[in-house]
Amino acid sequence: MSSALSHLMTASENYPQLKAEGLYRDAKSQLEGIENRIKVARNRYIVAVQDYSVLAHSFPTNQTTMAMSYKVKPSFTVDNEKTISTSGDVEIDGKK
Repeated sequence: MSSALSHLMTASENYPQLKAEGLYRDAKSQLEGIENRIKVARNRYIVAVQDYSVLAHSFPTNQTTMAMSYKVKPSFTVDNEKTISTSGDVEIDGKK
């Protein structure tokens, strides 16, 4: 009985630590979700700009483009593509 009670006391003392680890996992999961949404939005933007550029250069829409002085949108470019393709390290209370 005393052995079971000591295990229960140990578990209850460690509960804040367990709760904090759960919150850390949740925060990390949310950050990964945000990174994925940013990546999807960036890819959608690139495709939309490419579609617009093709349409702006194709006949007969290029006539409207010239008449209305629409400018071709620049494509998304980054000096260092590797920088945005890897996720950054987030440190919460010494944990990565």
